[in-house]
Amino acid sequence: MRKISLTALLPAPPERVRALVMRPATLVHVSRPLLTFRPLPGPFPEVWAEGEHEVAMRFLGVLPLGRQTIRIRFEARGDGAFRVRDAGGGQLARTWDHLITIAPEGTGTRYTDEVTIEAGPLTGAVALFARLFCAHRQRRWRSLLARGETPRG
Repeated sequence: MRKISLTALLPAPPERVRALVMRPATLVHVSRPLLTFRPLPGPFPEVWAEGEHEVAMRFLGVLPLGRQTIRIRFEARGDGAFRVRDAGGGQLARTWDHLITIAPEGTGTRYTDEVTIEAGPLTGAVALFARLFCAHRQRRWRSLLARGETPRG
């Protein structure tokens, strides 16, 4: 098993970031073009609900990466932080436990991605990709918030 962690300061209040995290359209937006997700059987809900959501993943929109189960749980903390956990897994990574923490930081938000990965002999390569993917997502988050956009589903 490997664990990666990356934190970004986002230029928006935690309430705005939390509202966007709750929308599958935001996942689709911040993941492009590295990963694309197609809900199975489809479509995505407007807002995430706790439970299991099946997706088919593609790298760069063309290379199939197999099916993945996104297992959503929400966790509020007493310190004002909010967490979303995807305790998922799939064909490529048996374990993809992704914890997103959203916390107040000055006038903005401290946004942290922590991912624990188990992918057998591919664990090292998947963990390296996870680090690059989280950095990509955080760049896309900053750009999205700086433009004041809301992704459309």
